[in-house]
Amino acid sequence: DDDIFSSAFCENSEKLINVHLFALAAKYYSLSNLGVCTPLEDVLEALKGDNEGATGIKPDEFMNNKKSHEVQVMSELVANIANYCGIKQVIDIGSGKGYLSSFLSMQYNLKVYGIDSSSSNTNGARERNRKLKKHWRAYQSRATENLKSQSLEKANDRPEESDIKCKTIKELLYNANSLQNQDQVIIHDVVPSCGFTEMATPAPSTESEADSVTWTQSHETKLSEEVLAILNVLPADAAEDFSSSHYNCGELCEEEKVQRKMTSLKAKARKSSESNLYFPLTSCITAETELSDLITDLEDCMMVGLHTCGDLAANTLRIFTAKPEIKAVCSVGCCYHLLSEQFENQEECHDQAWGFPMCQYLKDKGWCCGRNARMSACLALERVAVGQMLPTESLFYRAVLQVIIEEIYGVTKSDRHVGKTFSKSSSFIDYVRRSLKKLELDDSKLPDSCIMDYYEKYKHRMNELEAFNMLKVVLAPCIEVLILLDRLCYLKEQENIAWSGLVKLFDPVKSPRCYAVIALKNQSC
Repeated sequence: DDDIFSSAFCENSEKLINVHLFALAAKYYSLSNLGVCTPLEDVLEALKGDNEGATGIKPDEFMNNKKSHEVQVMSELVANIANYCGIKQVIDIGSGKGYLSSFLSMQYNLKVYGIDSSSSNTNGARERNRKLKKHWRAYQSRATENLKSQSLEKANDRPEESDIKCKTIKELLYNANSLQNQDQVIIHDVVPSCGFTEMATPAPSTESEADSVTWTQSHETKLSEEVLAILNVLPADAAEDFSSSHYNCGELCEEEKVQRKMTSLKAKARKSSESNLYFPLTSCITAETELSDLITDLEDCMMVGLHTCGDLAANTLRIFTAKPEIKAVCSVGCCYHLLSEQFENQEECHDQAWGFPMCQYLKDKGWCCGRNARMSACLALERVAVGQMLPTESLFYRAVLQVIIEEIYGVTKSDRHVGKTFSKSSSFIDYVRRSLKKLELDDSKLPDSCIMDYYEKYKHRMNELEAFNMLKVVLAPCIEVLILLDRLCYLKEQENIAWSGLVKLFDPVKSPRCYAVIALKNQSC
């Protein structure tokens, strides 16, 4: 309890005296231990989604392993929420290079607006999406050609059963949804589902039809897999249109029937590819942003954000609660150090929409984290735990640089940033000079010998710095808990929310900011 954990610090000096107890306390108050998260499997089950997602092409063919993992998991959840709410429009806030937006559009046939403040990001996303669509169409074309050749081979092998095959294919198309639930298969070179939605499946009307389906499942499993695979590239109405078409199976030879079927499927696949819509937009989103000014055809939709930076995560939730058109939200935040805090500088600015705190409970208490704590919240405990150690040398360089600019230049605060200078530097001297230029400080007054004197003076304290940063890593999950629970409590305070929760989406080793804030509005709202 709190009394036990408080003994980790000296009562008089308030210094840390029991590191082990400190680590236990940090673990006790971490999100994974508090029992407030909703398992992803439970959410998908409640939405009646398929936890295995669509079969076929994987996003790692177009992006790195980390981004592929994030996009695949989050897109499945978003698609299930959209389907549950009966909506087809998604607004991706802070869409960046458009990885999530493109995949939601092409894989799940959703109309996606990706909004990012950087024009270079949106322009890059637009070009990347254009190239991605070319790859996507190539996969579709290859799939249909493979199916055509395989079906013709089967036709030559069993010509006497052509009438049964024709009837079976039509029934497979008509009953695609039930068969797809029975046999989820991955066919190489076949594209995944692009929005195949549920469809009423009538029972066979005669005994002979039922026998035909049974014969198909036992003797033509591969054919059914191929038909289902090509169905996966079509929109929902493809199966309906095809099943209502009337072919005279007895009057056409098998090759002609296959050619007609493939021509129809190709047309549907092309139409589906062209209907996949993704629109990158450039705009800076704030709590006061009117989405209807940016999106002229705004309709019932949901908002998503994959690693929305700083205040953008908080503003996403505010827009969601304020706009009746937005029926759901799924937001994964990051960059906690960039959050604005209402009580950090004790400034009176009641009209500003602060990044922290959001909920009334913490506002009433005047709660403040501070930049150092928020910086700590960005650290990745799980990565450190599996051996991905902290960049101690670069942290040491930065710490000594701080001493230099304070003692030599008298600068204690600056709006400029050093950035990723360490990776570009050949030595500590090079690092200092590059950093001073970025900070617009005159490095001519600082000889190399003086720079190295500072390095030698503090070199023996590098282990001390590493130990200090390890303590920050241990504490990181506790600070993240405070920020995430603040956002969840904000949603719980709203009257128009039907359900809200925290869900662990990603593997924290692959993606340390792995928790999503999810909410659905009341149906009447």
